[in-house]
Amino acid sequence: MRHYNFGHLEDSILKEESKFILILSRVATVLAVLMYVSYIPQIMNNLQGDYGNPIQPLVAAINCSFWSIYAYFKMNRDWPVFWANIPGVFFGLAAFITALH
Repeated sequence: MRHYNFGHLEDSILKEESKFILILSRVATVLAVLMYVSYIPQIMNNLQGDYGNPIQPLVAAINCSFWSIYAYFKMNRDWPVFWANIPGVFFGLAAFITALH
């Protein structure tokens, strides 16, 4: 009876999966940061008296706060989740505060 060793193949697949996950996490982080940076036009409009709805940015800031706390305090810190959400805390709060009138 012949036994085959597929350990090398499994290692190769795991390395490719890890590489894919790393790239995916970086792209997702950049997209999340861009999503929250997109609050800048709303903040500018709010400052010029054209107020937007404050509820969505407040909820986004709270959500991002929870995700940032989770990512930072878990045993193995999840840096992509942390960095993807921390801008949402600040931009969401800025959009919320400037929308109050």
